[in-house]
Amino acid sequence: MVKQKDKSTDNINGIYCILIGMLVVTLQDCTVKWLSPDYALHQIMLIRSVIAILIIFFIIKWEGGFRLLKTRYLSWHLLRAGLLIVANLTLFMAVAAMPYAEAIAIFFVAPLFITLLSIPILGEQVGLRRWAAIMIGLAGVVLMIQPGRAVFDWSSLLPLAAAFSYASMQTITRKIGKTDKASTMGFYMQATMIVTSIVIGILIGDGRFSGSGHSSLEFLLRAWVVPKTEHLWILLSCGLLSGIGSYLLSQSYRLGQATLIAPFEYTALPLSVVLGFIIWNETPTFHGAIGMLLIIGAGLYTLYRERSVRQANTVGNA
Repeated sequence: MVKQKDKSTDNINGIYCILIGMLVVTLQDCTVKWLSPDYALHQIMLIRSVIAILIIFFIIKWEGGFRLLKTRYLSWHLLRAGLLIVANLTLFMAVAAMPYAEAIAIFFVAPLFITLLSIPILGEQVGLRRWAAIMIGLAGVVLMIQPGRAVFDWSSLLPLAAAFSYASMQTITRKIGKTDKASTMGFYMQATMIVTSIVIGILIGDGRFSGSGHSSLEFLLRAWVVPKTEHLWILLSCGLLSGIGSYLLSQSYRLGQATLIAPFEYTALPLSVVLGFIIWNETPTFHGAIGMLLIIGAGLYTLYRERSVRQANTVGNA
């Protein structure tokens, strides 16, 4: 009875972490989109990660000290961080060129990709109904992207790349999260992002490749500049939100059951619609709204089926 109560408490705390975490991460994404016309993406990532890693240092100190950085899974941490960097780059390049809510909606095919990746990586079986949900979700993506339209913008494919990278990263999180704390994962993620941002800045930070005129490419290739005074608080907020958000998301999956926690990630979508309207006066198109509903419905059903299958397997093995 005591163990069941403890697990229930962990699940509730995990839900609190994911709800607050999604609010924090959504606000952080908004700060990046706000800064995208004036700064290079890798410059923002560097400033953000330097601030975020300072926050993580305080969390590590509070949780038990720097001994927590010792891990048996260093290569997995670095791979996880690399995948998250790709997810960040592609998603932020997308929001620089697309309506914010639509980019976030396409990104939420990630749970469907997690299901697909579970077949070769985790050896799981996917039934007909989950395959149908995957097809419906991808149909929603096609409806939003509209590849056959007269003017097709390739940046609409970037959230798909972000979703696949994020799904791959979450598969690794399930492995190393059993032994390593959320602060440990956050440290290696932010440290890798700092090094990567510096390297990219050295290679292309002078803006030699800029001038394409496309919002996504300009965000990636723009030259580094001295931050404007009025933007300092936004850059500071971006770093604070990144550090707190990454910790809360990792902590939520450490505390609670993944199939219980994951559906709460979808709270980011209505938040993104509201923030997109308030800040940039963006409203989803008819095709975008229908696509969002298909993606959300397919994703939630996939998570529901995963939970049902796991519960059935638990009962069968009891």
